[in-house]
Amino acid sequence: MASRFPTSVRNPARRALLALALPLLAGSAFAQAQAWPTKPITIIVPFPAGGPTDTATRIIGQKMSLGLKQPVLIDNRSGASGIIGAAAAAKAAPDGYTLVMLATPTLLAGHLYGPTSYDIFKNFTPVGTTYDLPIVMVVNPKALPEVTGLQQLIAKAKEQGGKFNYTTAGTGSFGHLTTESLKTVGHFDMQHVPYRGSAPAVTDLIGGQVPMMFSDLIAVLPHIKSGTLRAIAVGSSKRVSLLPDVKTVAEQGFPGFDATSWGGMLAPAGTPKEVIARLNAELKKALADKEVQEKLEGVGTFAAFQTPEQMATRMRQDYERWGKVIRDNNITNK
Repeated sequence: MASRFPTSVRNPARRALLALALPLLAGSAFAQAQAWPTKPITIIVPFPAGGPTDTATRIIGQKMSLGLKQPVLIDNRSGASGIIGAAAAAKAAPDGYTLVMLATPTLLAGHLYGPTSYDIFKNFTPVGTTYDLPIVMVVNPKALPEVTGLQQLIAKAKEQGGKFNYTTAGTGSFGHLTTESLKTVGHFDMQHVPYRGSAPAVTDLIGGQVPMMFSDLIAVLPHIKSGTLRAIAVGSSKRVSLLPDVKTVAEQGFPGFDATSWGGMLAPAGTPKEVIARLNAELKKALADKEVQEKLEGVGTFAAFQTPEQMATRMRQDYERWGKVIRDNNITNK
């Protein structure tokens, strides 16, 4: 029977040379990975400058640059809940020099906008989670002076027979999805009044045009502190340190309820494992830094590190959970 090995490999002298060369090739690949990075790294933020994702990314990126010994640059490419920025990142070379900051809206964009030019699971490799962005239910205390807790709000909504209005940063926003999820488990109804962004929604909430909102903490924290808005519940499973007296939804009659928006770093699929491991290690160190944690908390976010494997699991779980909420409530941005 003819040998399946090429003649060059059957030759003893050539086999010996090959055996010597393989460790050298492996060592060369290892050396290349060790040398990375040799130039600046760009993190695409698929949202406008000044927002929670952008602000958190800049804080984290600045700290990571010290460990990587290379500048970390921020490239804002906003639009369509992050689809535009994510599409650009998906086309980037998988060499570790272009990353994208994933936020919950971008994870769920395929449910809301229909098929995208990329697959969020197939075209990207998780690097690690970066921050949690708590969501908080607030009311206008002048419009609803008697509402100081979630059950009082639900009772008010039931009294009005579905005519009670609430606002959010927009159709398909995390505040919208969280409120619809709460309506389902709480067996009450409210009418959604969507705005184009948190700022105009909060402005009209303060002005009394709408009485209630489920908002990310960053957008409403200054108004809670000033007393122009009253926080009555947080969506996360645990209380938020910035609002220690505000009970969770779970504590107010809905055990197990947990709604937290979050961010995480992604690299284009095919990025070398050694590079992903280095990025994850530097991310872990950055998020463990007390100064970074304080800066993140100062803008209403919280350091929340997870490994690539843990992030992949979280992505899938949230994609399926909130996708069901979107389908059950016929929510779309198409």
